[in-house]
Amino acid sequence: MVMFMSSSEDIPKGNDPAADLEAMSGRVWEDAKALLAEGEAGRISDVAVARIMTAALKLYAAKADGEMRSPKAVLGESDEILTPTEALTSVTEILRALRLGPMEFGLWSRRRPEDYHDLPPEPLSD
Repeated sequence: MVMFMSSSEDIPKGNDPAADLEAMSGRVWEDAKALLAEGEAGRISDVAVARIMTAALKLYAAKADGEMRSPKAVLGESDEILTPTEALTSVTEILRALRLGPMEFGLWSRRRPEDYHDLPPEPLSD
């Protein structure tokens, strides 16, 4: 049986929030894997999952926009850790929560910067 902390107040805080998040990310990942393997995901509240997802999405967007690159978003090389169904279920609910649809998603989608930053500039036409 996996033991979990009961609230964020129980988590010791250091002087460096980045170091704290780095350490907690490993714990969250390992605990989540254990819960999923045991079929016990329902033990985690919807609010806790929303907190984790919201924080992860905001951190990812800040890194991508602030560093002008697309950091790797999920673990693994392909779908050996996160399945297409899991990814699309999550993305669909994120869009729904923000009252966005496929049209807005298509308009906001961008190619990864790595796909085009190294290309030579296009010639200017008259």
